[in-house]
Amino acid sequence: MEGRLLSLNTDVANATDTGPIVTSDSPDATSEALLARILTSLDEDKAEDIVQVDLRGKTSIGDYMVICSGRSSRQVVALAEKMVERLKHEFDRASKVEGKDTGDWVLVDTGDVIVHIFRPEVRDFYQLEKMWVPGGSA
Repeated sequence: MEGRLLSLNTDVANATDTGPIVTSDSPDATSEALLARILTSLDEDKAEDIVQVDLRGKTSIGDYMVICSGRSSRQVVALAEKMVERLKHEFDRASKVEGKDTGDWVLVDTGDVIVHIFRPEVRDFYQLEKMWVPGGSA
């Protein structure tokens, strides 16, 4: 039994060293799993005022929308780049990115989850949450 346990632990350790375990073909690659990883990524990189909006039954553009802020243009771009890199590595999922040149508002479309990353002033101007959340409360 001890030899089998050691072998299993070695296999698990080796599996994490060889790359992503979850792929787009995996049953774990649901829109909920993608959303969870996106939220974690944004939180790890210190995004502010993260809001998630459930789009299911409201539109066909995606299952979820995430809206957040970065403190500066540089952080907005970095949040998007790191998130896209993590999704590519962990889910083997390519994302479409718009707005990295200016860093005021970066849109990341993962297919199932649409992410908007704003500078605070730009977010206040567009008030995107009010379009999707009843009463504008998130």
